[in-house]
Amino acid sequence: MATQDVSLCVDSNIIQHVDAVRDLGVTFDSELTMQRHVNTVNRACFHHIRRLKQIHRLLGKDVAAGLVSAFILSTLDYCNTVLTGLPKSTIAPLQRVQNAAAKLVARLGP
Repeated sequence: MATQDVSLCVDSNIIQHVDAVRDLGVTFDSELTMQRHVNTVNRACFHHIRRLKQIHRLLGKDVAAGLVSAFILSTLDYCNTVLTGLPKSTIAPLQRVQNAAAKLVARLGP
């Protein structure tokens, strides 16, 4: 499979070679694998999970659920229709985020 040069042109002037474009918070790579977007969402969500784990003993279950919903589930839900039809191997990191968030709210595990 031959690769093509992807360039951004404005007024017939080549500005730069781009590998990915970010639009409305979604990162589209040149192959439309969405791997870069999944990695970004995964990293952001696990950052919030780590921070919430530090204080989850101080929070009630309802407050923890609200914070998980606000910080993690909303991030997972945002523009998730662009992930439709992707292979399970690409989506798997997002499922791990969801499982970790559920464990945090249910107070399972460390």
